[in-house]
Amino acid sequence: MAFRSPDTKAVSDALSTVVSEISHALRSVRIENCQRVARMIASAPRLYFAGAGRSGIGMGMNAMRFMHLGLKVHMLSEPTAPAVNYGDVVIIPSGSGTTDSMLAIAHKVMRAGADVIALTTAADSPLSQIATVSIIIDAAGKQSSHRDSTVQYAGSLFEQAAILVLDSLFHAIWQANHLENDVLWARHANWE
Repeated sequence: MAFRSPDTKAVSDALSTVVSEISHALRSVRIENCQRVARMIASAPRLYFAGAGRSGIGMGMNAMRFMHLGLKVHMLSEPTAPAVNYGDVVIIPSGSGTTDSMLAIAHKVMRAGADVIALTTAADSPLSQIATVSIIIDAAGKQSSHRDSTVQYAGSLFEQAAILVLDSLFHAIWQANHLENDVLWARHANWE
């Protein structure tokens, strides 16, 4: 199949759409919940990230940022991640809040005494109901027929907003602790 290349206006319109939708989604997030999550992250013995598909890839980006702060950070999907223990914090994104693998992780880590932070579009979802704190993002789920919040494909808006919510929390914690760029950069793996 040969694809047509979009013209300049189509590209400009697409950029405007994405920026507008992300702005709306981020404004919909409850600041009180974000502040609570920031406190949990800053005081966690260890911070874990989970995620399936694109959400999981995004969580890898966020894990790297929090590692730069000097926190003990792991991706649950990595074979070298230590066992989750009491007091640890696990961040789990699921647009629908019904992803079986993410629910299984949430139940297991809560039995270990960890706190679960859910990022989801559905306040009444199973994930949101069992989480310690839920950050609800106003974005349609992957297969939602209710598309008022986005015209983007599948779960794109949720995935974008989840990354940016956590990046914003990283920024807030970084600024609150007055850490110099050089301190964070020294934790960056340099393979060049």
